[in-house]
Amino acid sequence: MSAKAFRAPLTLAAATVIALTGAAAFTASVLPPTPAAARAPAQAVTVHISNFTFNAPTVTIGLGTTVTWVNDDDIPHTVVATDRSFKSKPLDTGDRFSFTFTKPGEVAYFCSLHPHMTGKVVVRAT
Repeated sequence: MSAKAFRAPLTLAAATVIALTGAAAFTASVLPPTPAAARAPAQAVTVHISNFTFNAPTVTIGLGTTVTWVNDDDIPHTVVATDRSFKSKPLDTGDRFSFTFTKPGEVAYFCSLHPHMTGKVVVRAT
């Protein structure tokens, strides 16, 4: 059987598969799957500031996670990364500050008004 004669039934078979299953199903079976990390919804973590402490001194998160700090104290506090990647304004009681982490690694932070208040965010690649 010639190569041309061999290809014709395969082309007809492929067209039949597309017609019977729909182009979307055929495309989905041909394209590589999307990595789970790309499909997963972003996570959110809240750190409360109370009694001159961050209630979770170390938080471990995945890429794309947003951390929100909430001031539950009666006096202002800030949240400042030691590497200067983020810095909040002074947060009054009930105020919030959020930052989304897009790079893996460890980011230490502190309150610039009360430097003894420290914390750390560990960002995992997976």
